Amino acid sequence: MVNFLVAAIYAMISAGFGIAIHAFAGVSGGLSALLATVGFLFCAQTHAGVLRGRERRKTERQIAQLKKNARTLEQSLKETRARIEDITAAVEARASEQSRKIVSELKMLEGLMRDFAQRISAKAKEAAPAAPAQPRPQPQGHARSYLETLGQAELLEIIRSSLEENRVDLYLQPIVSLPQRKLRFYEALSRLRSEDGTVIMPSQYMKVAAPAGLMSVVDNLLLFRCVQIVRRLVQKTREIAIFCNISGDTLADAEFFPQFLDYMQHNKDLAGQIVFEFGQAAVLKAGAAGEANLRQLAALGFALSMDHIETLALDFSRIKSLGFRHIKVRAQTLIQGMANAQAAVAAEDFKKLLERQGLNLIAERVEDEKTVVQLLDFNVDYAQGYLFGEPRALRDDPLKAAEQPRAAAPVIPLRRTA
Repeated sequence: MVNFLVAAIYAMISAGFGIAIHAFAGVSGGLSALLATVGFLFCAQTHAGVLRGRERRKTERQIAQLKKNARTLEQSLKETRARIEDITAAVEARASEQSRKIVSELKMLEGLMRDFAQRISAKAKEAAPAAPAQPRPQPQGHARSYLETLGQAELLEIIRSSLEENRVDLYLQPIVSLPQRKLRFYEALSRLRSEDGTVIMPSQYMKVAAPAGLMSVVDNLLLFRCVQIVRRLVQKTREIAIFCNISGDTLADAEFFPQFLDYMQHNKDLAGQIVFEFGQAAVLKAGAAGEANLRQLAALGFALSMDHIETLALDFSRIKSLGFRHIKVRAQTLIQGMANAQAAVAAEDFKKLLERQGLNLIAERVEDEKTVVQLLDFNVDYAQGYLFGEPRALRDDPLKAAEQPRAAAPVIPLRRTA
């Protein structure tokens, strides 16, 4: 439409020019018509030339923009390729690191099991020369009396086979916050199983394993399980840590503990998810070497916890300097046993005392609602006990294992509650 209007204007101008030269210049009609036509064609060609120039300049600008876009795209592709190479290198490095960790675990486990076999052999020679009697399967409800009827050599043989065949189960018990009762931590507890399925509690196997020097093996198997669980846990959340118990025998083991520290050095990326727990008696008897071990473990970033507390006459500042961050006290001690535990302050002020030293108070063995009410009067932040959930065994996949603690405080395994 625009081109038609322009042509019409040019035609009118040319016609006016022809009429003018015919009327005023005396040019004949034919010649004036020819000159008008030439004028029209000249105007049309000039206009077309102007349009072609505009189109050429527009095309040149578009080509320049395309070239610029191409350079930008090429740069983006280079940056993307560089990012992909960096990600690939990071994934390969991580896979390589994971492989090194697995190899380290296997070598450490192989060495411990070899040492374990040697210790068992030596212990067997010291025990009765007769071959241990094979225990008969007993109902689970009679496990305690059945195990207590066994001699040391027989129980040692059951422990040996349980460890060699990896019949070591990991149990998790929730630690919750008060008053919300939200899941904050898990405590990992180890149990052995005999060939007939009888569960052997720590109090039962420790009396034989400790004198035989086997607690480092039990602790190590528990440690491996904890690390495996935490690795799966961090894929979903990093807000929940697992308390892993280490015996006093292991802390004092000059052979095992350096290996243990070396292993945790390779797994210090899990420092925020693993809390190592030691009994009070073990810490008080640790000596200079044991305290150095605790400090080295804390220097790797791992928090420490103290449980089995019998006396509260402690230098909490020094306890903190060793790397401890959590103190577990029995609920009944807080409620009516502070004087017997030689506490320097009343239960109402005990949490504030620990807070000043940067320590968390966890009330354990909480079994009824009345106890919870009393603990809230003391402003206790964390609690553990059968009221909030019994220890539950983990099987193949801990992230799918269904826990069903008491209705008062439902707990979902390895997943923070709402």
